[in-house]
Amino acid sequence: MTDPQPADPSRWFRIEAQPEYTPHIGALVQMMSYARMTTLQAVEDIPDEELDSLPAGFSNSIGMLLAHIAALDRLYHLFSFRGVNPYAATEFTPFRGAMSFGKRGERVTGRTLKELLSELEHSRAVTLHELTQRDDTWLLGILTGWDDFHPNHYWAWFHVMEDELSHRGQIRVLRKALKRQREAAAE
Repeated sequence: MTDPQPADPSRWFRIEAQPEYTPHIGALVQMMSYARMTTLQAVEDIPDEELDSLPAGFSNSIGMLLAHIAALDRLYHLFSFRGVNPYAATEFTPFRGAMSFGKRGERVTGRTLKELLSELEHSRAVTLHELTQRDDTWLLGILTGWDDFHPNHYWAWFHVMEDELSHRGQIRVLRKALKRQREAAAE
């Protein structure tokens, strides 16, 4: 399942019922889909060699930020859908570096845009499928199983969306900085 962003651009700016989701989950999915669309627009046509570039003053590359966005989906697959502390789950180990920006695992480097976008698509497909299996009562339920952190499912998936928007903004700023860097090198 892919993001249900309507093909008609005039409908991109509406929150409307989605037949495969309950009302609140459908609204959340539309918001998450719009956020994803803008992230994809922000990295459109970026050369692979710029994915790991770090202009002065930046601590994370575009590649790292994209990997982090996908890792956050993976984190909440475990916590929200399965009630498991992701940091206690061995299946989350490959995503720890991306989740922590290299503080709890290796920094993400050397991946192509195609690989990073594939991971974004795959992790989101799992999210969307799982959300079709749930309802608005579940969405309001409280998560447990991760120390003293007890948000409800709604907050968890809202956080996935707002975190992506934040990093999308960083990606846009990084792209501008990389462009200035290229222009300065060409002079």
